[in-house]
Amino acid sequence: MTIARQMRLGVSIRYLGYHAAAWRHPEADPGAASKLSHFIRLAQTAEAAKLDMVFLADGIGLRTRDDPPGALCRSHQTAELEPLTLLSALSAVTSRIGLVATASTTYNEPFHIARKWASLDHLSGGRAGWNIVTSWSEAEAWNFNREQHMDYDLRYERAAEFVEVVKGLWDSWEGDALVHDKASGIFFDQSKLHWLNHKGKHFQVRGPLTIARTPQGRPILVQAGASEQGLEIAAQSADVVYTGALNLDSAKAYYVNLKDRMAKYGRARDDLKIMPGITLFIGQTEEEAQAKYKQLNDLVEPELGLSYLYSQMGDLSAYPLDGPVPEPKDPRVRSMAANNLALARRENLTIRQLYSRIAAGFGGRVLVGTPEMIVDNMVEWMEAGAADGFNLCPPVLPLGLDDFVEMVLPELHRRGLFRTEYEGTTLRENLGVPMPVNRYVAAAEAAE
Repeated sequence: MTIARQMRLGVSIRYLGYHAAAWRHPEADPGAASKLSHFIRLAQTAEAAKLDMVFLADGIGLRTRDDPPGALCRSHQTAELEPLTLLSALSAVTSRIGLVATASTTYNEPFHIARKWASLDHLSGGRAGWNIVTSWSEAEAWNFNREQHMDYDLRYERAAEFVEVVKGLWDSWEGDALVHDKASGIFFDQSKLHWLNHKGKHFQVRGPLTIARTPQGRPILVQAGASEQGLEIAAQSADVVYTGALNLDSAKAYYVNLKDRMAKYGRARDDLKIMPGITLFIGQTEEEAQAKYKQLNDLVEPELGLSYLYSQMGDLSAYPLDGPVPEPKDPRVRSMAANNLALARRENLTIRQLYSRIAAGFGGRVLVGTPEMIVDNMVEWMEAGAADGFNLCPPVLPLGLDDFVEMVLPELHRRGLFRTEYEGTTLRENLGVPMPVNRYVAAAEAAE
């Protein structure tokens, strides 16, 4: 099988990996998620493999719950570093890999985000990316003077305005504004510095940003929302979208839906890269891969495993773990409950088998197999028009990333599907997405 275009690949380096029992693996360091040395190793490994980016998802509250009792103390989704601080440190020990971090539009201000990510883009030489989220948990609201989370529609309305303000601030300086003319004493051309003067429903921001235009024009914008509002934000502004699609049909539908929206914003379909998440258990034989999968699943304690079903299926702790999955009991997310029940009935899964399936990749798509099997699947998704690449979510770090580099990457190279050298020095160049035009420069050219 062959595809005409190159695959895009990022790797998520949050926590100790995407398996619920990652920290219990015999070769894992349970304290690694608080150690800079751990993340340097991951970033440098990803860069040596010529991956597009490392990615740090984030939440600003402890979202893991103690449901059923005994689950919380078993979860490694509880202690982590602040991502932008971490990526700033990683920018000094890497030179090509993209550096993408999450920040919430609900619990930040546009000027803060514009300033911090512009700084990272300069410090890294043009490798910064902002993953736009609205936040979703009450736990986050409780840390920011709220008893309840902001209404869903209001969150997205605020997010849409937030993104436009940030983009406007990033256009404050034209690219050649800083003339640094020592002879005349002119540091910058004042005609090329612009005040935003934004006045909207949620924000009033005068500007300008106190940071020069960045090496990428602006940092890469990343988005992961599947809601109607989220899709519109992505179609208008995003350079990369992460998706959680679990099957090919839903991935294709999402891909077409989002790409079809781009024309109304004057964007070409390839200006946006869609990269579904995927957790891989890799072996030189299928039996070896299955053994790695089973080894981790066997380390999931029932309390922790049941917690992955709690919000979707209710409290199942009174039922036999090796018995059939019952009808959902007071599910909080009914659509997910229905999907889980359908999966369990279709494959005749027990409660233990169902929670193991979900805990293996934090609910994301999981593949278990040989390098050839995995690459065949990745190619199938790209040929079907369901993906431009993938966001790797290793089950255990650094072991899962090492397995990918040692086993899957050579197969990708053998088929000519992935680069052997970076195309440029910036994340934007390596992704193959266009440089944004400064709005004030564009307006002046249009007026000529």
